[in-house]
Amino acid sequence: MSPLFRRRPSGDRLVTLIRKPGCHLCDDAQVVVEKVCGDLGVPWEQKDITEDRELHDQYWEQIPVVLVDGRQHTFWRVNEDRLRKALTD
Repeated sequence: MSPLFRRRPSGDRLVTLIRKPGCHLCDDAQVVVEKVCGDLGVPWEQKDITEDRELHDQYWEQIPVVLVDGRQHTFWRVNEDRLRKALTD
């Protein structure tokens, strides 16, 4: 079946980008997240680890981190095809 027909409603999905200011990998990840989420109509948010101690302690060595529906999807480099697949399966 085509991924278009398997896609869950966008209201059921949320992508979270955990990042910090001045991080070039975070900027690269944001470009991918914005593109994929924009194409699929999936909402996304970003969180700054410098403003959240719990996120800082959990993800400091992995940023940027991408969560899909609250679960860790990837870190450091975001692959567009892999993120798109995670959001359409």
